[in-house]
Amino acid sequence: MKVLIVDDNSSTREVLNVILKNLGHEVVGEAEDGKSALTAFVELRPEAVLLDIIMPGISGIVVLEEMRRIAPAAKIIMLTAVDQDDVTSEINSKGASGIVFKPFSRDDLKRAFDKLNK
Repeated sequence: MKVLIVDDNSSTREVLNVILKNLGHEVVGEAEDGKSALTAFVELRPEAVLLDIIMPGISGIVVLEEMRRIAPAAKIIMLTAVDQDDVTSEINSKGASGIVFKPFSRDDLKRAFDKLNK
């Protein structure tokens, strides 16, 4: 699956890149903020997006909404260190395809991507 990684932390993007490639996915792009994420989403048309919630500038939740407007069927997995029911509920109501909590493992990402294909 062609994946766009969006996270403001370069180390996190690097780890995600390695894990996703190990799982057989192709990372087609990376973005460090909401604005560049939207640009990359339109230009690269990834099959899936890993999208951090808390980023400088535009939040991941706003980016999720905009990506859904651009491509309603987009597969978007949210990344967050915030494990609260209200955040999870909001993400689900905005159309996220899944959620992965930080710190994450290879297995967490595998499960999230396996669910996309069901």
